[in-house]
Amino acid sequence: MRQANKMLSKSIISLMALLFVAIMGVSAPSYGEEKNPKVAWEHIQQGAMVVDVRTPEEFAEGHLKNAINIPFENIAEEFTKRNIAKDQSVVLYCRSGRRSGIAQESLIKLGYSNTYNGGGYQSLANKQ
Repeated sequence: MRQANKMLSKSIISLMALLFVAIMGVSAPSYGEEKNPKVAWEHIQQGAMVVDVRTPEEFAEGHLKNAINIPFENIAEEFTKRNIAKDQSVVLYCRSGRRSGIAQESLIKLGYSNTYNGGGYQSLANKQ
């Protein structure tokens, strides 16, 4: 009986751990989830601010027309310093969409409500 209770307890604990992992996977922020070049261009054509969050060196090698360069790790500080409106439409991009997703999450935490992760530079440039 004691052995059966131990096995039942281990099964319950394992099930609870699996449930926890599943819930965290659903509720955890997923960086760069959007990344649809067509939708990004719709935002840009409607006047969205375009922000390249790659390094200055990557930006110098090529970037979208009218894009400004703010490296992803400086995005929150720069948006605050530049006093950019919280409802400003913003499309962010990088090389693959990962850094732009991180930058987007930083802006959302600051209260920016109209951001879009455009994904990678090449994907956007090819859809232009």
